[in-house]
Amino acid sequence: MHQQDFFFQALIYLSAAVISVPLAKRLGLGSVLGYLLAGIIIGPYVLKLVGAEGTDVMHFAEFGVVMMLFLIGLELKPALLWKMRRAIFGLGGLQVTITALLVGGVSMIMGLNLFQSITVGLIMALSSTAIVIQSLSEKGLLKSEGGQGAFSVLLFQDIAVIPILAILPLMANQVELGNLTAAVHDAGKRVTGVSALPGWQQVMIIVGVVSVIIFMGRFFARYMFRFIASAGLREIFTAAALLLVIGIAVAMDQVGLSPALGTFLAGVVLADNEYRHELESDIEPFKGLLLGLFFIAVGASIDFQILWDNPGMILGLLGILVLIKFGVLYGLSRVFGLRSGQEMLFSLSLAQAGEFAFVLISFSSQNAILDQGISGLLLIVVALSMLITPLLLILYDQLVQPFFSKRTNEKPSDAIDDNENSVIIAGFGRFGLVIGRFLKANGISATILDNNPSNIQVLRKFGFKVYYGDASRPDLLQKAGAENASVLIIAIDDKDRITQMTEHAKRTYPHLKIIARAIDVPHSFTLEDLQVDAYRRETYDSSLDLGIKALCTIGFQKYQAHRMARMFRYHDNLIMKELHQLRGKDEKHYFNEVRRFSEQLENILSSEQHQSLNDNDSAWDASTLREEIRQMYSEMSEEK
Repeated sequence: MHQQDFFFQALIYLSAAVISVPLAKRLGLGSVLGYLLAGIIIGPYVLKLVGAEGTDVMHFAEFGVVMMLFLIGLELKPALLWKMRRAIFGLGGLQVTITALLVGGVSMIMGLNLFQSITVGLIMALSSTAIVIQSLSEKGLLKSEGGQGAFSVLLFQDIAVIPILAILPLMANQVELGNLTAAVHDAGKRVTGVSALPGWQQVMIIVGVVSVIIFMGRFFARYMFRFIASAGLREIFTAAALLLVIGIAVAMDQVGLSPALGTFLAGVVLADNEYRHELESDIEPFKGLLLGLFFIAVGASIDFQILWDNPGMILGLLGILVLIKFGVLYGLSRVFGLRSGQEMLFSLSLAQAGEFAFVLISFSSQNAILDQGISGLLLIVVALSMLITPLLLILYDQLVQPFFSKRTNEKPSDAIDDNENSVIIAGFGRFGLVIGRFLKANGISATILDNNPSNIQVLRKFGFKVYYGDASRPDLLQKAGAENASVLIIAIDDKDRITQMTEHAKRTYPHLKIIARAIDVPHSFTLEDLQVDAYRRETYDSSLDLGIKALCTIGFQKYQAHRMARMFRYHDNLIMKELHQLRGKDEKHYFNEVRRFSEQLENILSSEQHQSLNDNDSAWDASTLREEIRQMYSEMSEEK
C-alpha cells in the first residue's frame, strides 16, 4: 500500500510539472512560476491531490538547492571568488544586517518582543537562492551586473544561515512563552551527536570537515574520477558524482553547517578539475528535477485558509516585506555603483523571503521562540513572496528594461558634419567594424552611424569618426547624406531593423546600392525578396574559413581544402535558391528537401575529393600562375 501511495504521488507531481511548466513557458511566465502554480493546483485547497506529505516532499526536494549550489561552485574558480569578496561580504553583509534591523523594528511595532523581532528580522532578511538563480539563468541575466550582484548577496545569505542557526537557540533561553523552560529543557535533552559537544570541540570538528573537503577536492578527486572513468561506464560516473554531493551534504549537516554551503565549497574546489564538465552534465538533470519538485512543494504548502481568514493582514505583511527589502536593495545597489536598470533587476529579484525561511521558522517554533500562530503567518508570507518573484521579474522584462533601453537610446543624435561620403555604414559593431577597417585601408571614407554610446567612445579612441544615432530612423539617414551617397551598408544586429531600414532605403533612395547583413537563412531570403544588391550571412564566411583550417589540420592539402570550400559555397548557393522557392509552402516538404539537398551536397563533395586536378582547376599550379602573369604583362604592354 505504501509503495502504491509512493507511485501515485510520483504520478501526481510529475504530471503537474509536465502539464503546467510548458504552458507557463508558452505564456511567458517562466518555469518557476509554472512549478509554483502546479503545486497550488494539486494542493489541498484546489484539487486536493496532495496533503500533509507535502512537507516531507519539500525536505527531500530541498536537496535540489544543494545540487544547484554545487554546480554554481563548479563555475567559480577560487581566484574569481576572491575577486567577488567586496560584493559578497560588503553588499551581502550590509543587506542582511540592514534588512534584519528594519524588519525587526516593524515586528516590535506590531507587538512582538525583542527576541522574537530579531528572529523574524533574520529569517526575512534571506532571499530564495533557488528561485532567483533559476529565474535569472532562464532569462540569461545571471551574468549581468544585477545578476552577479544578486548572486553575491545570495552566497553571503547562505553563509549567514550558519550563525543564524547558532543564534536562535541562545535567544530561546530569553523568550517567555508559556512552558518555555520545560520545552527548552526537553529540547536540550534531545541534543545528541556533535551539537552535544563543547563549543571548542565543535569548532575543531567543523574545521576538520572543511579541511577534508578542500584536501579531497584539490588532491584526491582527480585520481578518484580518473579511476572511475577508466571503467568506461557512464552510470558509475554518475553514481560517483551523486555520492560526492550527497556525502558532503551529509557531512556538513552532521557538524551543524549548511549542506548547500558545503557543496558550494566543494564545487569551487573542483572548478579546476579536468572532470568538471562531466560532473556538470551528470548532475544537471537531477538538480533540475529536484528543484522543480521543491517549487511544486512550496506551492502546495501555502495555507490558503490563513489567507482567507486574514487577507488584509497577510497582504499587508507581504507588501511591507517586499517594500522594505526592495528599498534596502535599491539603496545599496546605488551605493555599489549599479546603474542603467541593473539596480532594478538586482532589487526586484531579491525582494522575497527564501527557502531557508521554512527551515528557520520550523526551528524557531521547535525552540519555542515563535508560537504556532506567528509561524503560520510567516510561512504563508514567505510562500507568497516566493510566488510573486517570477511576476516581479516579468515586470522587469516588460516595463523596466524597455524603459531604460529607451532612455539610453533617447540621447540626442550627433550633428553629422561628414555627410558627403559615397558610403554610409549603419552599425559599427563586430560586423560593421571589419567592413569599415577594410574600406579605410583602401582609402574609402564612410559616414558611420551607431547607437551604442560606450561602443562609440571606444571606437573614437582608435581614430574612427562614428556618429551616435539610430540609423533606422529616416531623418538620421537623410542627415547622413543618403541622397548623395552611392552605397548603404546595413550592418546593425537587429533583424527587424535591418529589414525596416532596407525597405525605407529602397523606397526613398532608389539610386542607393544596398549591401546588408543577414542574420540567418530565413532573413537572407527576406533580403533577397527585397532585392538588395548584396547580402552575406553574418557567420557564413568565418565558419567556412574555420572549416578550411579544420581540413588542413586533419591532413588535407591547403589547395584541396580551399577547393572543397569553393565547391561547397557554389553548391550551397544553388541549394539556397531552391529552398527560397519552397519557403512558405508545405513545411514537411520543405524539411524533406533540406535533408535531400544536404545528402546531395555530401555526395558531390565526397566525389570531388577523389578527383585529380584537371586543366581548368589549377589555380595554385606554379607553371599556370607564371603563364597568367606573363599574359597580364603582355596585355598591359599592348594598352600602352
